[in-house]
Amino acid sequence: MGIFSRFADIVNSNITSLLDKAEDPKKMVRLIIQEMEDTLVEVRSNSASLIAQKKELQRRITRAMNQETEWQSKAELALSKEREDLARGALIEKQKSAELVKTLSDDMVLIEEQLALLKNEVEQLQSKLDEARARQKAMVMRTETASSRLQVKKQLDTSRIQDSMDKFDQYERRVEDLESQVEAQDLGARSLNDEFAELEAQDAISDELEALKKKMSKSK
Repeated sequence: MGIFSRFADIVNSNITSLLDKAEDPKKMVRLIIQEMEDTLVEVRSNSASLIAQKKELQRRITRAMNQETEWQSKAELALSKEREDLARGALIEKQKSAELVKTLSDDMVLIEEQLALLKNEVEQLQSKLDEARARQKAMVMRTETASSRLQVKKQLDTSRIQDSMDKFDQYERRVEDLESQVEAQDLGARSLNDEFAELEAQDAISDELEALKKKMSKSK
């Protein structure tokens, strides 16, 4: 079973639980990302274990191949000394080493195939995880924006805003009434300076009138 099918089984049960409880989307996305991260950690741990097995297997193959070569040399040595019985025994051991090399090599092929599959699935899951993280940021931003807009609309839709505006209108009318009263007082009241200015104007007119009379009497 691939990591995606295993991961889907784990996540789907949790998503169903979340949906049943009507959890908000941010929590559900965080859970999905957490499951993906946990799966990545588990798979990388399995990959590390397989890599360790591969290294150990390679050491055993090398050791078995060296033994195969040694038994070949021993068989040749035995024949050179006309010890066919020893040569036969050495060739039997050589055959056992060769069979062990083949068995270990087959195991190595299986491990390499599993590592290749895991690497491919990890790359896919990492790509999906990066995409999920990017979409999570966008979702959080959209959720916060939508919540803010909803709060504003709730405020605008309530009667409190209109009540406040009505109060502003009342205060504004009161200020206008006060200003009108002040202006009315100014129209009906003459200051001391105004009265002196009027006297000075009357004197100037009287002086000009006398000068005009003198001028006309001279011309007669």
